[in-house]
Parts: sequence; structure tokens; C-alpha cells
Amino acid sequence: MGSLFDATDIVQFAVRIEENGANFYRFAVQLMKDDDAKKIFEKLADEEVKHGKTFSRIFAAMEKSPPPPELFEGEYGAYLRNYVDNAVIFKKDVLDKEMALVKDTVSALDFGIRRELDSITYYHEIKQLLGAGNFDAVDKIIAEERKHFCILTDLKAKYSK
Repeated sequence: MGSLFDATDIVQFAVRIEENGANFYRFAVQLMKDDDAKKIFEKLADEEVKHGKTFSRIFAAMEKSPPPPELFEGEYGAYLRNYVDNAVIFKKDVLDKEMALVKDTVSALDFGIRRELDSITYYHEIKQLLGAGNFDAVDKIIAEERKHFCILTDLKAKYSK
């Protein structure tokens, strides 16, 4: 059985993750009472937009690419299909339910922390599909997502006191 995804599909998922992240951070700005927290969420939204543009550029430059080396045909595609099918970041209904629980700063921070970790994991998983020419761009995005995670966890410590 062949792969149901090719690298272009995977990059489109990444673009969607970043769009969802930007939308969430804009939503979170509306919940914030503290101006510093608002500014941080606005900055995070802007950075997610930049990440989406980076993945869009990668997507535009891509051709159908062969899958990475596999032990059996379709192995990596099957793995990614299962990952995508079971990952919260791809399930709109689950995300909508989680977002409905975001009512204050701490719950917004918790949601953002989980999504940043999901993004980091996904980008590590897809990196080998994108070709060596894209590794630096993806590594930079992963590093920025880690910074987002640190910013959010630091803010959570501040607001959880």
C-alpha cells in the first residue's frame, strides 16, 4: 500500500497549523486584561503568520518528492497518516472543544503551550520529508516554536501565582 501523503501534503498541514496558531493567539489577545500579556500574544500571532509564510514558500518550491527510505513501501506514509488522524492539532472538533474552555489567561497559556509542543513534534517528524535544502528553515521554525513554549511557560508561572 502506497503513502496517502506526499511531502506537499505534509507542508500544507504545517501551513494550517501556523494559521490556527495565529488565529488562536489573536483570540487570546481578546481575553487578556494585562497589556504585557496582550503584547506577547500579538507578537506570537505575528510570528505564527511568518512561519506559515515560510512553509508556503517551501510548498511553492516543492515538486512531488519521493518518500524517505522505508523498511517497507508506504511505511512512513502510514505512520504520518496515523499521526495526523490521531493528533489533536488536526481535529477541528477537538480543538474547538478545547478552545471553548479557554476563558482566562492561564487557560489560554495552557492551550498555547500544548499547541506549541504539538507543532514542535510535528515539525521534527516532517523534516526528513522536506529535503535537506529546507532543513535550515524548518530548524529555525522549530527553534522559534521552542521560544514560544518558553515564553508561554514563563508567563504561566507569573499568572499562576
